[in-house]
Formats: sequence, structure tokens, C-alpha cells
Amino acid sequence: MPETVSRGSSTGTFATAARKAVTDAPSCGTPSCGAVTPSATARPHRFRSRIGVGLAGGFYPAPHRYQLYLSAGCQRSQRVSITLALLGLENSTTITVLTGPAETPDAFAALRRAYEATWHHYDGPLTAPALCDRWSGRVVSNHTPDILRDLADLADLADRTELTELGDGEDLGMPALRPPALAAEIDALRELLARDVTPASPSPARTATLTLLDHQLAAGPYALGETITAADVDLWVALTHLDTADDTLSAHLHLDAYVQRLGQHPAFLGSGRSVR
Repeated sequence: MPETVSRGSSTGTFATAARKAVTDAPSCGTPSCGAVTPSATARPHRFRSRIGVGLAGGFYPAPHRYQLYLSAGCQRSQRVSITLALLGLENSTTITVLTGPAETPDAFAALRRAYEATWHHYDGPLTAPALCDRWSGRVVSNHTPDILRDLADLADLADRTELTELGDGEDLGMPALRPPALAAEIDALRELLARDVTPASPSPARTATLTLLDHQLAAGPYALGETITAADVDLWVALTHLDTADDTLSAHLHLDAYVQRLGQHPAFLGSGRSVR
């Protein structure tokens, strides 16, 4: 495997870049995708239960047990959608796409019931992505990093029995999207992208990070080497949501080719800026 920038190169790791202070970068939080706030004083509640491989907490892998509410046009929802496709789990997980209360009233009503079943008299916004347990009618998690880890970690389990059951007995051939050896770099790159590779990021920081990423892709076909990982889902979605009007990627040939190449992958194909 060719050496990559993320592994001890003199230009630094993604973790180093993510820790580097950017004094002119405004602090910002990504608004909750698909949020509908009932009142100005209502506050969201973060649900962070996890899917395990046993009975702990009551959430364990089972075919058709879970439902994902995703929001059209939402980057986080797009990452979840692509991850599901890469793992071959679309047919064993119910997916409901929210557009707006007027366009998808039944979906919003169902999501509202799930939030209220999880938190008595819940009066906060309904946020997506949201992973719900169809058996209990409750929200398992509305924290996207945890949802992505739970989906990806299933592919890394040594015991294939649980995975076969989750995939309805099919040979899923799932990639290891979050191998333990790369978990720290995946998280660091996600942090770096959220800070520096958005339309609102300061131009100098965005350019510097895109140059680092372009150099990284000169050494290998994927963000962290020779195989596709969760880092590629994060990177591709971030790059495709940059403003194309200013030809942001035109000066970064490896990134431009990467976006075009991954865009032809079945899991990414046609996803564009919205959830399929």
C-alpha cells in the first residue's frame, strides 16, 4: 500500500490538521436537518442509545427492526443513505424521507410519535437523521456519528452470524467502513471537513485543507489508502456540497477526479445533493 499523508507524513496527519486552531474561523454549528420546531423556546433532545450485538439496552441487530428517518437535501442524511447502500442494508432497514410537514405529513406524524414515546411530553424539534426501533416505537438515536458508527461497525464484527441475520441471510460482502486501525483518522477527517470544507468556511482554511486532501489522493485512490472507508463517504458528500459556481475543485485535479469517480459507484450514483 502506498504511504499516505494521513500516516506520519511530514505534512501532518488529519488529526494534526483538525487540532490546528483557525483564528479567523467563526464558530458554527450545523443546524439539525429536517428540524421542525413547535415553539421558539422548545429545545432538541439528543438521544444516543446504541445498537449492540447482544441484549444490552434491548437494541440488537435484527432484520426489519429499525427505521431511519432521513431529510431530503441534508448532508448528514446523505451520508447515512450512502452508508446503508455500501453495507447492503437498504432492504433490511425501512427508510422514510422527510421533505416538509405539508409534503410528508404522515411521516412527520410518525416521527413525532417516536419522539414522544422516547421522551414524555417531548416538545422539541423533530430532527433527522433519526434511527428508530419499530418494535418499541422509540427513537434509538438522533446523533448522526453514532448512527454511522453503528452501521459501519456491523461490518467489522468477526462473527458473521449477526450480519447474515441482519441482511436477511444474504452474503452482504460488506466493506469494513470503520476498521479500528483507522477509526481515529476517520473521526479527525470528519472534524476537519466540518470546520474547513463547507461553503461557509473561510477561504484560506478551505483552500489549505483541499490542498492537503488533494495531496492525499495523489498517493492512493481513497481518502485513507487503498480501500473505501467511512472517510470517503464524509469526504465525497462534503466536496459535492461545495459551491460549484466558483470552480472550487478545478485547481485540485485529484479531488476533482475523485468526486467524478466515486460518483459512478452504485452507492453514490445519483445521490447528488439529496437523499435518494
